[in-house]
Amino acid sequence: MMVPETLAQRLVERPRRWLVTGAAGFIGSNLVEALLGTGQEVVGLDNYATGHRANVDAAAGSSPAFRMIEGDICDRDACAEAVAGCDVVLHQAALGSVPRSIAEPLASHDSNVTGFLNMLEAARQADVGRFVYAASSSTYGDYEELPKVEENIGNPLSPYAATKLIDEIYAAVYGRSYGFKATGLRYFNVFGPRQDPEGAYAAVIPKWVAAMLRDEPVTINGDGETSRDFCYVANALQANILAALAPDAVQGEVFNVAYGGRTSLNQLFAFIREGLAEHQVHYGREPIHADFRAGDVRHSQADIGKAKRMLGYARPMTWRKDWRKRCLIMSRRFATDRSLGRCRADALPCIPASRRRLQPGAAGSAATGQEPGRGYARDMAGAAQPRTGGIRLAAARLGPGARGAGEKVCP
Repeated sequence: MMVPETLAQRLVERPRRWLVTGAAGFIGSNLVEALLGTGQEVVGLDNYATGHRANVDAAAGSSPAFRMIEGDICDRDACAEAVAGCDVVLHQAALGSVPRSIAEPLASHDSNVTGFLNMLEAARQADVGRFVYAASSSTYGDYEELPKVEENIGNPLSPYAATKLIDEIYAAVYGRSYGFKATGLRYFNVFGPRQDPEGAYAAVIPKWVAAMLRDEPVTINGDGETSRDFCYVANALQANILAALAPDAVQGEVFNVAYGGRTSLNQLFAFIREGLAEHQVHYGREPIHADFRAGDVRHSQADIGKAKRMLGYARPMTWRKDWRKRCLIMSRRFATDRSLGRCRADALPCIPASRRRLQPGAAGSAATGQEPGRGYARDMAGAAQPRTGGIRLAAARLGPGARGAGEKVCP
């Protein structure tokens, strides 16, 4: 489970009904899974424009505590239906990506501004107790000082950044005009399970992992010294739940959600390549350098002091120590499905056999399909699995220590 034990216990002690918009997306589906795993009732809303039904299936399965609504936040009636009877709204739905917003500014505005306002108003009309929304580090714009502190922002550098800034303005206005407080979480480059590696606007980590697994070129925009504060998705889950459970005096604030460090794209490339090499996937190519992307900030690093003080936010991972493990956990959930020409998040074994290389003295078993030098067991679904290590891919709703039929374990 990605939610700290003490926080999970607080949820178990008081079940609520939560609406997660963007429930079929990367962060949204992880929120659904975490909430169901602590005995909450969850409603999901998504139009599947960028999310995937497979994410919902993986997060919720056939849980009777979950209801999925296929609808658009640009539709006021869909927003009203989804929010009815809910205690908390976790608004994750948006049309992400700086490059996409530059190519399609009107679509970004419709989803990120009009859709946000529709959801905010629906929640106010329904007298929802807590409204937490996904803001963005892009709001800092051309403000160069590091680390980024919530009170100091610059001019937006892209339509996407502008939409997220407008959301914060509307949230503040609703607090002053109606007494309805919405809490914003400025995400910094979140990565983790269920992040889509496909498409022109895929995030850098899953995109590079997929390319390396396929032995395809990796492109770095600029000289590679552009840096980001990469943040594991567990941080975002923790922040959403902490914000929702925070006292009234904290509501209406904006918080950075990040690791609080900085990694260059060149370092990121090396980390991923080294991590895969440790598991017999050797990527021999050097990155291709392209032009800098329009709208991108040069450096990004968060000050997370405010979230620590006011929310009790604590990083669930140590960056340097756990980086390879976290990246590998995600990367090994992707396997190349050559018939579709894309990566699948549900396929095991996770690394294609064609990309593995035998190490000196290692031998695999053609009869059993064993990976070189590793013992295999059979899980309850009958799939070959490594005996050692691993995390559960089944929904956390099964509870601590539980394991259901069909559950897979990823090394």
